[in-house]
Amino acid sequence: MKAIHLTAYGNPAQNLRMVEIAEPNAPSAGEAVVRMEYAPIDYSDLLLANGVYFLNPKLPSVIGGEGAGIVEAVGPGVKGVKKGDRVTIPFRTFTWAEKVLAPAEGLFVVPPSIDAKTASMLNINPTTAVLLLDEFIKLKGKDWIVLNAASSQIARCLIGIAKWRDLNVIGIVRRPELVPEIKKLGADFVGVESPELSDLIQIATGGKPVTLGLDAVGGLSAATITGILSPGAHFVSYAWLGGSPIYLPQGDLIGKRLHVHGFWMYYEEYLPKMRAAVAEAAKVVASGRLSLPITAAYKASQIKEAIERYEHGGKVLLDFN
Repeated sequence: MKAIHLTAYGNPAQNLRMVEIAEPNAPSAGEAVVRMEYAPIDYSDLLLANGVYFLNPKLPSVIGGEGAGIVEAVGPGVKGVKKGDRVTIPFRTFTWAEKVLAPAEGLFVVPPSIDAKTASMLNINPTTAVLLLDEFIKLKGKDWIVLNAASSQIARCLIGIAKWRDLNVIGIVRRPELVPEIKKLGADFVGVESPELSDLIQIATGGKPVTLGLDAVGGLSAATITGILSPGAHFVSYAWLGGSPIYLPQGDLIGKRLHVHGFWMYYEEYLPKMRAAVAEAAKVVASGRLSLPITAAYKASQIKEAIERYEHGGKVLLDFN
């Protein structure tokens, strides 16, 4: 069967190659074989391929952090999933192959109203969004949160799920032409990083507290968020899109007594919460309140082109049908 192997760390476009490998063995007790349909290329996949992620499989190895497919066979004792179900693939099962062998208890059966392409994108960005909104402070309707990189894929999920929960969202972008698009997604206030931004947000919120700040950029953008947060608020770093260390002004950190957190969705304490998180995310997607747009889909043989397209922005899927 066809699969995509990472052959060396560094330069994903050069070191990811389609290969022919043996099909998985028949499933043992508690296992299932899934015929993959689609698998996204995610930011974390390229971090792994570059050798700077928290997972470093022995090479050559199939990689791929999420995807969806059809259960082809189940092993003895498997309950809750059956042949023919469309499922998402759990953490620690790499997805960039025509078939995978996975622990059945980690498979999430996708609601019939969600198509295969959308299903393949449920496990990382929407699920991360649910966990980020749940894990640091108990939010209630009309509370305010702030996030940067508001045009990113995960920020779109955060906005959709936050609005589903009746939260108010401040989105920060770097370019003014992005403002109308992010407002259309449902953000209550969208602003461009600037010295005046904090004052504009005070006016937009009516002085209400902003208790959760979600940083995906680092650098000075982190300081923009801490300047907006209220005393005792929680600042969470969950990505480093900007490539620079976080800058946290002492006046905010000490004077506001901010709570500072690092987040990775695969910390051990979050793994038992994954199923509930992906279930909520799927419910929001099925309701139409959150869409997961796709830029392009490529066959496994086009992995180099797929990586190059991903690096120009947008959501790219690998098509294993």
